[in-house]
Amino acid sequence: MGSESDEREVILGVDGGTTSTVCVCMPLLPFSEFPDPLPVLGRSVAGCSNFNSVGEDVARETLEKVMAEALLDAGVKRSAVKAVCLGLSGVNHPTDQEKILGWLRSAFPSHVKLYIQNDAVAALASGTMGKLHGCVLIAGTGSISYGFTEDGREARAAGAGPVLGDWGSGYGIAAQALIAVMRAHDGRGPQTMLSSCILQSLGLSSPDELIGWTYADPSWARIAALVPVVVSCAEDGDQIADEILHNAVQELAISVKAVVQRLRLAGEDGKGSFPVVMVGGVLGANNKWNIGNEVTNSILKTYPGACVIRPKVEPAVGAALLALNFLMKETVANGHS
Repeated sequence: MGSESDEREVILGVDGGTTSTVCVCMPLLPFSEFPDPLPVLGRSVAGCSNFNSVGEDVARETLEKVMAEALLDAGVKRSAVKAVCLGLSGVNHPTDQEKILGWLRSAFPSHVKLYIQNDAVAALASGTMGKLHGCVLIAGTGSISYGFTEDGREARAAGAGPVLGDWGSGYGIAAQALIAVMRAHDGRGPQTMLSSCILQSLGLSSPDELIGWTYADPSWARIAALVPVVVSCAEDGDQIADEILHNAVQELAISVKAVVQRLRLAGEDGKGSFPVVMVGGVLGANNKWNIGNEVTNSILKTYPGACVIRPKVEPAVGAALLALNFLMKETVANGHS
């Protein structure tokens, strides 16, 4: 690339999830109006950067690698970076933010603005084009609901992992299905199509073999991968599968409602307008039994002013737009929300 790209100022947005980490490099856009589609100069993908899962050293290496590769892909130098925003899973406390800021400070010159957020915040920003306002619901392997008011207050619900009850998540749905199979097998619960369908999908011949399969590698994503089997059984009229999905819908909707209520996002009368951004495989599946649509209906019954958004851009782009938004607030004298 020519000298023009060397002089261009850029921002980096990072989405660090439990399975992969994505970094995008974008030009410093004018704040007034974003072009459509958004210009992404470079993109790179690496492994897990959740330091709770892989440890601090691996997380740090992954973040440094993914940012360096995105810059290389964009053909710009590190000196062109104006701001970096990282949305990382496992960042739940100011001490986590300080730790990661410490790593980044050594990687970038002191004038570069650095922002660290939970990955749910980047997912919210991917639906609101960088504005921290409203509520995001993520339902993939795990689930979390996270919200912000325009004056900066925040609240979260669920997101405490499978042991502490993310029952609307992919893991929660699949775990309930496995429990139903074991209950049917030993006579504690009603018979269900889930038994034959789950065994068939895993290549097992008896529910007894499920015990070995489950504990051989109890990774959350491996268990969550059974969600499509539960959905197809519910679509074929299995009552137990149907009940599991209805419970999941209720749990996901309750987590959104808890955040909306705590932050009063719908105003005093509960009818005010606010964005609800919905992200994750559990919500996005285009099935007859559509979990995302059911959750949407439940939210709208309680909060008719909710504006449900399915993001058109990925969370890493949301993180980059957040960096732009934060920069704008710092640039404008006295700031404004």
